[in-house]
Amino acid sequence: MSRPTGRVLTLLELLQSGGTRTVAELADRLGVQGRTVRRYVDQLIDLDVPVESVRGRYGGYRLAPGYRLPPLMLSDDEALAVLLGLLAGRRAGLTTAQHTAGETAAAKIRRVLPKHLARRLDTLLESLAFTEQPGEFDTPDAEVLLTLADAVRHRRPVSVHHTDRDGRRGERTLHAYGIVAHAGRWYVTGQDARLGEDRTFRLDRITDARALPGSFEEPAGPGPAERVLAAFATAEYRHEVTLRIHGTVGQIRARLPASVANLEECAPAEAEQWRRVELRAERLDWLPAVLASLDRPFVIERPDELRDLVAALAERLASYAASGHA
Repeated sequence: MSRPTGRVLTLLELLQSGGTRTVAELADRLGVQGRTVRRYVDQLIDLDVPVESVRGRYGGYRLAPGYRLPPLMLSDDEALAVLLGLLAGRRAGLTTAQHTAGETAAAKIRRVLPKHLARRLDTLLESLAFTEQPGEFDTPDAEVLLTLADAVRHRRPVSVHHTDRDGRRGERTLHAYGIVAHAGRWYVTGQDARLGEDRTFRLDRITDARALPGSFEEPAGPGPAERVLAAFATAEYRHEVTLRIHGTVGQIRARLPASVANLEECAPAEAEQWRRVELRAERLDWLPAVLASLDRPFVIERPDELRDLVAALAERLASYAASGHA
């Protein structure tokens, strides 16, 4: 690539970053004189790139608002970061309903990579292993995701058509506080305007979202991520469990995170003391092993069934230890 051509592309990249750039600034960045900058601008205009001239004391050059430029210049490191990000997003389920969009984007970038970088990328992908195979994720509709994001930003009510886990469909007006990605799924959390209560919805269960007139004020308190985790911990399940565990917040949270249990944190987090823990679960059979792994004193306040399961686990472990080597 010739030096003038490289500078024209650099000028294009500077203008792509947004805002108005003065001639003096552009000349300094390109290492040329002002009249050369003007000549480079004329070359971009000849290529149908809509560069606008801004007059006045703070004038200069900018790109026409809303113009989608076909060239996208990435350094080797940037291209590699984008490709790995697309791969990680697919593995984590953090994609939209357009399943092929990430694959086609990756393919386009892959095709224009320099040969030496493409070979190194292939080597990396061949060497890369994951600890578990990706599951089947229910991904949200891209338009729903963008509509909700706009409603969050501008604090506008939004009407959503939602299907609950029992297959019941309904329409709600939501004051959306935020969008949260958690464990391979997308969620929106906010207040149900009719009920006046906080609600959390999976985005893949929302089939339509439509902005409504008006605005709302987000209440003080936890952020969207904390609200989603709290919703998980208080969801309606078959069993309600209440425990008292002696330990620090960190020790307890290591096995019972916020997405699983509510924890009384009235005392300093680093202090070891008895703390009340409440959670809800569809099944109890996983809890005895978790309590054993805590290695902290605990008391089961309810349900009695959990006490029986813990006692049975303790009896089994004692019998295994007493039996000696096989």
